[in-house]
Amino acid sequence: MKSGGGGISDIIWEGSAATPVTLRLPLTTRRPSPHLFGDCLTFLLASTPGNRLGLLSKMRPQGLWRSLGLIQRSSTRSFLPAGASRCNIRHLSSAPRVPDFAFAFDIDGVLLRSSKPIPGAAESLALLKKEGIPFILLTNGGGKHETERVAEISEKLNISLDADVIIQSHSPFAELVRGTETQPPLENKRVLVVGGDGNRCREVAERYGFRNVITPGDIFMANSSIWPFSKVFQDYYKTFTRPLSHTGDSSDPTKGLKVDAILVFNDPRDWALDAHIIVDLLLSSQGVLGTLSEKNGKTDLPNHGYQQDGQPPLYFSNPDLWWAAAYSLPRLGQGGFREALEGTWSAITGGPSKGVELYKTVIGKPSQGTYEFAENQLLRNRSKAFGFDTTRPLRNVYMVGDNPESDIRGANSYRSAHDSRWHSILVRTGVYRGGEPTWTPETIADDVHKAVEWGLQHSKWEVK
Repeated sequence: MKSGGGGISDIIWEGSAATPVTLRLPLTTRRPSPHLFGDCLTFLLASTPGNRLGLLSKMRPQGLWRSLGLIQRSSTRSFLPAGASRCNIRHLSSAPRVPDFAFAFDIDGVLLRSSKPIPGAAESLALLKKEGIPFILLTNGGGKHETERVAEISEKLNISLDADVIIQSHSPFAELVRGTETQPPLENKRVLVVGGDGNRCREVAERYGFRNVITPGDIFMANSSIWPFSKVFQDYYKTFTRPLSHTGDSSDPTKGLKVDAILVFNDPRDWALDAHIIVDLLLSSQGVLGTLSEKNGKTDLPNHGYQQDGQPPLYFSNPDLWWAAAYSLPRLGQGGFREALEGTWSAITGGPSKGVELYKTVIGKPSQGTYEFAENQLLRNRSKAFGFDTTRPLRNVYMVGDNPESDIRGANSYRSAHDSRWHSILVRTGVYRGGEPTWTPETIADDVHKAVEWGLQHSKWEVK
């Protein structure tokens, strides 16, 4: 065996009683390479089942690195397949390729437009899968469970995708079930889920682990006087609402409907009803519907007393003002609903001019938290794909999006805890059609195919 220089050696064991197997080792005789464990898996997986079992039984975790480091000296016998008669060694110039980059794609306006594939989208994802380059789908869309959404995308693009590649706007809400640093657990609390078609978002919330989920439709059907103009939706609400034990119109806190958190999962369908119920809860005492807090308007209290009396925290999952739909011009999204709600709140409370804010948490692109959630998912997927051979850090992530305000702004502003650099690529197939974007991307591409091409060239990746 040659021991000078760097690189990888292939040790090929040949014998009549075993299929030839390969063990890749760094050209070193004393200390193990950090890649050695991953490379050794090639040997284990290629060996016969009986030999593999024997090998694994000899690998104690606390002594694994030491055992592998001595393989060229005294431990060779332990790793020999039965019947091996000779050893041929050849030197390779490079190790198997592990990309130090990944991609993140928006969906609407990048891969799909009005549920129809955008040319080049399927081919781009297929290329990345073939090359073993990790990617995620990072969307401000939602309204259905991740497994359902990824199945639909797989069918439309005719490509097999796993659920762990998709992150929707409300995916981080799942963390609220067990609680976070700033939010106590909501698993057994009553949460008001707003938005989406019919009962879909309630079902998603329940699959996340929330045990007590209500909707504005439930409240309306229990007491339609809460917003009489929603009677035109009555037949719609009848198809999915659930009965409530309280009507929510009592001024007696012991009898009223108490809500512990408000989660806007998706674009509301009945803006007026949803906004009114949210405002009622934010003005309530202790989150009991039908009550008014005595602290409201108290100038000697923080925020003039508003949202200072145990009202439920308010969460939005998507700040997008616009989204690309079938219509020729972009349509208002959840961000439009939030702006309308904030305008109403300001009219009621006096707003910022009077020193009153609407306390809320907004996630989704471009928020730091959503990009952090996405990067952590990428790292998990990367580790899963490459096993233990992830010592090459994730240096670059290419964010491909059509919305300067969410995709590009988020990638440009994100600060990675893992020292990864996010590059923004703006495509012309969705919200952005031309002109000077509100947030300047690193590059502008005609479509997702060109965007992927740019990313591969930037990372100097040669397609096989």
